[in-house]
Amino acid sequence: MRKGKLWSFALIMLLVLSTALAACSGGDDKEGSSDKDKDAADTGGNENKTLVFGRGGDSTSLDPSRVTEGETFKVTVNLFETLLNFGEQDTTVQPGLAKEWEPSEDGLTYTFQLEEGVKFHDGTDLNAEAVVKNFERWANGDADTFPYYNSMFGGFKDDENHIIESVTADGDHTVVIKLKRPQAPFLKNIAMSMFAISSPTAFEKGDDEYERNPVGTGPFKFVEWKPNETITIEKNEDYWQDGLPKLDKVIFKSIPDNSARLNSLLSGEIDLADGINPADGAKIEDNDKLQLFERPSMNVGYLGLTVTREPFDKKEVRQALNYAIDKQTIIDSFFEGRAEIANNPMPPSISGYNEDIKAYPYDPEKAKELLKQAGLEDGFEMELWAMPVPRPYMPDGTKVAEVIQSNLADVGIKAKIVSYEWATYLEKAEKGDADAFMLGWTGDNGDADNFLYVLLDEDNIGSNNYTYFKNDETHKLFLEAQTEVDEDKRNELYKQAQEILHEEAPWVPLAHSIPLLGGVQELTGFVPHPTGSDLLSNVEFK
Repeated sequence: MRKGKLWSFALIMLLVLSTALAACSGGDDKEGSSDKDKDAADTGGNENKTLVFGRGGDSTSLDPSRVTEGETFKVTVNLFETLLNFGEQDTTVQPGLAKEWEPSEDGLTYTFQLEEGVKFHDGTDLNAEAVVKNFERWANGDADTFPYYNSMFGGFKDDENHIIESVTADGDHTVVIKLKRPQAPFLKNIAMSMFAISSPTAFEKGDDEYERNPVGTGPFKFVEWKPNETITIEKNEDYWQDGLPKLDKVIFKSIPDNSARLNSLLSGEIDLADGINPADGAKIEDNDKLQLFERPSMNVGYLGLTVTREPFDKKEVRQALNYAIDKQTIIDSFFEGRAEIANNPMPPSISGYNEDIKAYPYDPEKAKELLKQAGLEDGFEMELWAMPVPRPYMPDGTKVAEVIQSNLADVGIKAKIVSYEWATYLEKAEKGDADAFMLGWTGDNGDADNFLYVLLDEDNIGSNNYTYFKNDETHKLFLEAQTEVDEDKRNELYKQAQEILHEEAPWVPLAHSIPLLGGVQELTGFVPHPTGSDLLSNVEFK
């Protein structure tokens, strides 16, 4: 074929192709192609390597050391790594960035041997000095910037109760941590998501800059954050663990409404969804295109009572609310049998749980009697804060709040339901602005200390203790339990503390749930973790 005819034929084929493409792209698709469509096109459409993960709320930061909420850790566990890891489905301590560790006989010195050849996403070397700089950054902070460091290590650098004496580098790949006193859960504490190791090069640019531009050593790297919409992370091509991750990209998509999130899963808009309503579990199980995941339960949902605000400064009033609320109806109505009534502030799966304590029974008449003892026989008015996002321990905060509101009305308490955007809700509750607030906790390390001390000790007022409850006896028990290495003795101390907490009633414990997630049938390698922070490096589509 001559050159002129060849050119004419090519032109005709180009016009035909253009017409076909125009027909494909026109018509009903007014919203354009989805992120998944674009990524399929990028890879030739032969293999899906982008996971779209629908969740109930946005992260509040991408610097894990600055927050205490799970939506942040859900993302950052895939960007960062800790010195030690937890097991795939439990909280046993495993190697992480530290391949080996050795405690001294007196429990005061820990020596960690780091993996060699690991780099942060910005090219900075992961070495002993980088680890030291991370600990120095946290220790030189305060409860506003690093609230969880305060909770787990007794304060900051110059505080009397600060447990860490020093963190030093012994050569390039050996880190030595010395403690002022033994801390039984120390190894579990440093395996927690918020103590992930960051690039010093990145965080030295400033905390505010860093929480929007995170840099870790993890299997994925940060790409983009569109507030209240999506967070995108991509494969770390230089990841130090061979063959991982298996996905090229993960998009975390905020879909606050549970039903809308389920519909997005059903329609194929997303591949994985958390916060599945227990009532919708059967719908997923019956769909041959989907699969249902159950997260091992290690949580508690509760109604917190701010003890510094009247009338919740009176024990009788706090006990009255415990008697007034029908927990069984809440569980039957909203958890579909995938939860149990909470008797204590920590779940039965945690060592040290006091099985002898029973939940306050539903007894409106007893509640009225206690209110009369407190001089409030005519009731009172209060604000009831309802969670604005679904959480593993509270699938629908607004509806649960409506049940509580009705229960309280039956004993003469007029509760006005209020709520705020999630970050604002947490910030205001932390400051003690709520009368009563719905919240919960998913354990971060599987230790009783992570529930009782972190959430209900005076050391953590202004960080994780939103009720502002303080008690000299429980404080003494918590500190003694932290330094007690005999497991049976530790458990007995925690059981004593739970008896006091039951009597003082700073919470109305509601439920321990089995959180549900739904995914497409092709998804493989996804293992829900009891901490709520799911590592996605082994996930792929079969």
